Amino acid sequence: MNEINLAYLQNWVGRETTTHDLLAPRHAGLMAATLGLSRDALGVGAALPPLWHWTYFLEGLPPTELGRDGHPARGGFLPPVPLPNRMWAGGVVNFDAPLPLGAAVEKRSRIASVQHKVGRSGDLVFVTVAHEIWHQGQLALRELHDIVYKSAAPAHPAPPVGADVPTDAGLPISTGTRTYRPDATQLFRYSALTFNGHRIHYDLDYCREVEGYDNLVIHGPLNATLLAAWAQEVAGCPLREFRYRGLRPALLGQTLTLHWGESAGTAMVWATLESGAVSMQAEALF
Repeated sequence: MNEINLAYLQNWVGRETTTHDLLAPRHAGLMAATLGLSRDALGVGAALPPLWHWTYFLEGLPPTELGRDGHPARGGFLPPVPLPNRMWAGGVVNFDAPLPLGAAVEKRSRIASVQHKVGRSGDLVFVTVAHEIWHQGQLALRELHDIVYKSAAPAHPAPPVGADVPTDAGLPISTGTRTYRPDATQLFRYSALTFNGHRIHYDLDYCREVEGYDNLVIHGPLNATLLAAWAQEVAGCPLREFRYRGLRPALLGQTLTLHWGESAGTAMVWATLESGAVSMQAEALF
């Protein structure tokens, strides 16, 4: 059993790091190819599409500095949480100004909080990282990124198609949909573009034997990126804020359905599995 020493882990709160990058149009073009989009409008000066900043500021550590799951070993910038499994839980992104392709940019990151909770599957530790991206002295993007660490427990298999699985409460009536079925090549390309070594996205034996998934896991940030693009397309104007939360893993081989709806003046988008269960949901402000 892993003992959670929260007081020790909270020593990481306030830690900061700063990185720099160039928003290369070529890299954006590769992202467009991964998503099956045209790259014609992605030249120098064009605005970076929402959430594509995750393909920049990449950390490249040597194999000796990686953990068993392919992520960087614990205890560097992020706290050394003793729970073995890590997932991208959700976050909030504010788009304060366009990020033009070709620009030199700076990202400032800080550990905002570390919290311990106990869920149905056991111990959970949530680490929230605050990011800011600056361009020419102007704050262009603010982000709160939630990471969850959990105990090593087999994942529940996906419900069968047609099973009576209710969608999450609080969602409006869907007034628009689009289907999306990623394949293994797309998962590989997205992992490569984000330099994401997490083995749940490409190592099927690891998925099944270590983390208990029936198939490769579709990236949470990939699903969030598709939802943000869907929201902006339906609204016909740029996103100002995007609040998203992962609820259930989406596995390779499933067709996801992206939904749009509005409730009390708030636009919402969400992705459902073939069972009807919600995998990720988000609020979009314009």
